Amino acid sequence: MRALRVLLIFLVIFGGLFVAADRVAVKLVEDKAADKIRSSQGLDRTPIVSIKGFPFLTQVAGRSLDEVDADLGGIEARAQGRALRINRLSAQFHEVGLTSDYTSIESAATATGNARINYADLTEAAGGGVTIGYGGQKDGRGQVKISPKIPVLSSLDVTGSITIVGGNTVRLRADGLPAVCRALPGCESKVRAQTDHDWKLDQLPGNLKLEQVVTTPEGLSISAAGKNVKLPG
Repeated sequence: MRALRVLLIFLVIFGGLFVAADRVAVKLVEDKAADKIRSSQGLDRTPIVSIKGFPFLTQVAGRSLDEVDADLGGIEARAQGRALRINRLSAQFHEVGLTSDYTSIESAATATGNARINYADLTEAAGGGVTIGYGGQKDGRGQVKISPKIPVLSSLDVTGSITIVGGNTVRLRADGLPAVCRALPGCESKVRAQTDHDWKLDQLPGNLKLEQVVTTPEGLSISAAGKNVKLPG
């Protein structure tokens, strides 16, 4: 009985030390990965990286991590000298391979991501005094309301659509202009200069491709995905 008791005590102590070592190791790798992502993506703050799965050390031994999550905070997309701020960007990488020296994450079999953009940032990016807000639903599709500033008209509101182009570009277009504007020479071109924009997101981690955008009362929710993606850093 005494031998059994000693063995149990030993196992408890050994297990506790193993768990502690495992958590220390995962924290070190998370911090290193976060620093590499920040430098490679040119971010203004260090992202939050979380490695899922337990135990971590056995995953390292197999050179494959179950899941690595990254919260990159905010980034900016630029077009025609104006910036569109993405106020939140997150990504989840699955079946993540490690380099041969076990010191860096390398690639992931699959990955998903999500970006959030609010209407205040859309308005600022559009410039020219234009205002962009939620435009409700039409035929099951979310729209935005765009209010450009045209000197010859006291007020003008048009509906617009947000789409994804080429897997890396957010496109804003006015769906149509009212007859009063179309009747005025030069009005349509002036309105579309304020309502029609493309913003290219070239800071997506792991070269993720944008897939879908959903317009909500709070802003835009953009989903992204990829396979066999190269992780930054």
